[in-house]
Amino acid sequence: MSTGTDYNLAVPSTHLVYSEILSVTSTMRKNSRWATPIAYYPTPARASASLASSLGLRAAVHMDADGASKSTRQQQPVRTEVDLMVGFEQLKRDVRAASTDLLTMPLPTILAPFLALIRSPISTAPITSAALSSIRSFFCCGLISPSSPDLRPALSELSNTISHCKFDAGGNNADEGVILRIMSVVKECICSPVGAILGDIEVCEMLETVLTTCCQVRLGEAVRRAAEYHMHDLVRVMFRRLDDLQPVEEGSAGQEEDNPELRMNVSPTRESTVQTIDQVLDPSSPDAEKTPVPVVPNINMTPYGLPSITELLKVLLSLLDPTSQQHLSRSHTDSLLIPSLSTLNVTFAAAGPTIAKFAPLRQLVMDNGCKFLFQLARSDNPTVLSLALRTIATVFETMRPYLKLQQELLLSFLVDKLTPPPGSLPTGAGKLGIPQRKNIGASNASASDLAEREQEEGSEAEGKPPSKAGRAGITPARGETRELMLEILGHLSRYPDFMVDVWVNYDCDVNCEDVFERLIDFLSKSIQYVDPQQRGAQVLCLDLLLSFVSHMANRVEQEHPPWPEEYPLVSTILELKSKKLLLLTGASRFNKHPKGGIAFLEEHKLINANPPPDASEEELATYRAQGIASFLKNTPRLDKKLVGEFIAKPDNIEILRAFIGLFDFNEVPIAEAMREMLESFRLPGESQQIERITDTFAAKYFSTKPAEIQTQDAVHVLAFAIIMLNTDQHNPQVRKRMTFDDFKRNLRGVNDKSDFSLEFLQAIYDSIKKKEIIMPEEHVGQLGFDYAWKELLVRSKQTRPLMSCHTSEFDSHMFKLVWRPVVGAITTAFNAPDDDYIAEKIIAGFRDCATLATHFKQPEVFDFIVMSLAHSTGLADALNFPRQSNFPIVEVEGQNITVSALSVRFGTSVRSQMATVVLFTILNGNVNNLRESWGPVVDILQNLFLYSLLPGRMLQMADFLGGVSAIPLSVAKPSEAAPRLDGGLLSALSSYLLTPYGSSSDTLIEATPEEIEKTMCAVDCIAACHLEDLNEQIMGLEAETLYAALRTIQDAANKRTIYKVKQKQNEELPPASNATVRERTIQPLAYDAASVFLLEMMIGMASHARQYIQDVWLVYSRFRVG
Repeated sequence: MSTGTDYNLAVPSTHLVYSEILSVTSTMRKNSRWATPIAYYPTPARASASLASSLGLRAAVHMDADGASKSTRQQQPVRTEVDLMVGFEQLKRDVRAASTDLLTMPLPTILAPFLALIRSPISTAPITSAALSSIRSFFCCGLISPSSPDLRPALSELSNTISHCKFDAGGNNADEGVILRIMSVVKECICSPVGAILGDIEVCEMLETVLTTCCQVRLGEAVRRAAEYHMHDLVRVMFRRLDDLQPVEEGSAGQEEDNPELRMNVSPTRESTVQTIDQVLDPSSPDAEKTPVPVVPNINMTPYGLPSITELLKVLLSLLDPTSQQHLSRSHTDSLLIPSLSTLNVTFAAAGPTIAKFAPLRQLVMDNGCKFLFQLARSDNPTVLSLALRTIATVFETMRPYLKLQQELLLSFLVDKLTPPPGSLPTGAGKLGIPQRKNIGASNASASDLAEREQEEGSEAEGKPPSKAGRAGITPARGETRELMLEILGHLSRYPDFMVDVWVNYDCDVNCEDVFERLIDFLSKSIQYVDPQQRGAQVLCLDLLLSFVSHMANRVEQEHPPWPEEYPLVSTILELKSKKLLLLTGASRFNKHPKGGIAFLEEHKLINANPPPDASEEELATYRAQGIASFLKNTPRLDKKLVGEFIAKPDNIEILRAFIGLFDFNEVPIAEAMREMLESFRLPGESQQIERITDTFAAKYFSTKPAEIQTQDAVHVLAFAIIMLNTDQHNPQVRKRMTFDDFKRNLRGVNDKSDFSLEFLQAIYDSIKKKEIIMPEEHVGQLGFDYAWKELLVRSKQTRPLMSCHTSEFDSHMFKLVWRPVVGAITTAFNAPDDDYIAEKIIAGFRDCATLATHFKQPEVFDFIVMSLAHSTGLADALNFPRQSNFPIVEVEGQNITVSALSVRFGTSVRSQMATVVLFTILNGNVNNLRESWGPVVDILQNLFLYSLLPGRMLQMADFLGGVSAIPLSVAKPSEAAPRLDGGLLSALSSYLLTPYGSSSDTLIEATPEEIEKTMCAVDCIAACHLEDLNEQIMGLEAETLYAALRTIQDAANKRTIYKVKQKQNEELPPASNATVRERTIQPLAYDAASVFLLEMMIGMASHARQYIQDVWLVYSRFRVG
């Protein structure tokens, strides 16, 4: 029995090893190579030679005619077979000699015959599989452990052997079985406790084997998925090792040089002849090259660390590069992308924050990682798209602070793809949106670069103009793609401070887009999007919008940590937002009229000249030119064509010099210097303007003392030559291209009457030929995206990390900007039928908006909410002022209930009841916030009064004796003398029988049980609104609100009076010409209960607000009741 702490079997270690030897040799004997005794015992000649050598004797060797050993020629074909079996026989003898414990035996000795068999090209799949199973058993049982003797060289040999496994390919099932065994051994080797001892080279070799298996199309799906899952386990272990390493920042000494031995080569079609498991992965490899690979042990004893982890991440990201896969078929491309994306997702989920601490890894993610992932976000393969978006979300979840500009690009791209196409919104929907400014340009490397590439490719493929949908003419995403993108957008924005972070980091940054405004505008319009098939997308957008409002309402009631000192002051950020608005206006004016735009910017002090107080006029002109030049060079929203024309004018020569002076051309080749300059503006078309620009450039460039160039005139000629060469090489209308000899001949003798060196001219020629000098606006497709990404990386090094804004300081400014589309969208969603869960969230959204309006003291928001909800109740519809009717009154549970048409209709609509409860819930406690929305509130109260749905206390009026009485809905008409009937009793009976049944105004219509039930629903809803409490609050309004309420009540009463007058005039005939004075007298209007109700409201409000009676008396004095 073994006493080692790592060994975990009940049987001795000798028993384990001996059993594995028997298992492997038994499998070998089933093969014809080892079926005879000669295959596993030494030959007599060999045995005699060994014995003679041990005794100090010399054995005779028989030579043939050629001078070679005859035994050598005869035994050479089988010596390898013999050696493989002899190795196991020798190990058995060593095991027997070791008694019961092998933990002190050198590990290479134990593993040697197994590894030799795995490396052998004559081994078959079953034999190799048996040997691999034995090694895995050694790992599982603890025989291979950190305490094993000579562990380091054994692991080095093991990794090399696994990576160069050789065997005769049999059936696919057997071959794939070997691969599965290899994956298991690699996993045990790296994930077990001994994995920490492996070196970088060994780890890279084994990872290359597993990753290559994941990507092989010819392997079965089960094998590739198994390899993928093994890869997930391996990357978890690999990247968790970063926790034990010292973080490496950019430029620190911890960054190591690239080691060629660490490079991993992964491809779905292995074309190389490297000795690895190519007999399975690449059956086209020639048999002649299937020779054993000598094992070169790694003498470096340093455990693996950042170099191998960096190489692994680099390889995983390189597999996502779309440009490197253009020559591959669709199946090969997917075989690379799917396992790579899933493995990267696992990687960032396991160690994303830790990866960000290491500059080499962080830079890989910021550059190629995000670039390739964003390009895959355009994939038409649903599986690839889903994995790409999922990986993007994981990357931003774990590394968001370092990906500020990358997040701006992603959010803008998602909004561009998800924005509904024009014409899909209902009529009037645009009135709810944010006022749109004219698009005057986007930030550097905006989403339009990625989106326009899609537009360009789509137009070329279909041979027709691109669809005019979205901001950049992008075809909107639909169906599953749309919902996937919306889900990712929701995932990115799920943390409470997301919208604040977006507004502060982008909308308040002069060089960034207004991402927050675009997000809210997109969400509000998507909720109103008319497309039944996109209902799921509407719900997702609604959820995002309601979450934004909910998080903002929660922040109002929470305490927040102090604003970080390293961040700009809150006041400074708000000033930047104001400055950005002015800058956008100035840029827009410049694009229309450059001189006027410059004047506007100078008027608002947006051009930073900063001259000293005692500067002379000449110095002031210099400072002004420098300020204008800096603005023109660093503002991305300007029309580059107008910039070029403006600086090339004769009057602006100082601005041109200042503009060129902003470039740093020290030790920069002239071709690259020209490229850098000409990418900042468009070269004008007039020769004199070009002359001024190249002359100024020549003076600036020659001041850096460039090598090879003798005079400033030589720079001037070179600049012209480079412009001509660029046009010649890349203009499609030029058929005969300029050769290098032509280019060299044109520049003969211009360098102070001498020639430039061939190397110098060749470098210029090759640079221009390979890469065109082109304006940023003219970059399209892949070229445009690459250029935009380069610009984004430059800006990333200059911008501060993403600010995390755990504060409510900016909420009032944000809410003031977007409340109208938000409330409008919520109202639209509330009026659409949906499930109870969505309705509950919408109601909570209304309450949150009301809370924010109260907290931020924005009564206009409250008015908009009240008017929106009042319309949804159905109780504030335009009144037709019907004549008083006698509705049936029934007694239910001891209470008299009036069953009317309104109560039945209202009790039927659950949506109207919910809107009513929400409306009055919001009004209770906030009635002093009302200004312009008293109209619908008064209309609702009038309707409820006329149909006897108000509580009893609100139906009463005070009399002058100090008591109260109910306001009558109607008054008895004065009795009139019945006309005399001629004709006696028979005529009276006949007249009665001819009168229609129920024609009397006093006749009551009986209510049905269904109508009574619906009326009870209406009564219960009104009771839940607590109108008595609201009435008490109305009686105690503040001065401003009181005045607004009284004016509204007065207008309502006047409307009723005017209606009654017109109705009476229409019903009565004009008096005859011979009518008496009494007949010509206008009779008083009929009794109007609603007017009395309104008057009682005004009287009650006056009696409870005596301190304001002087301020509102004018309203009372003008009030008249008809």
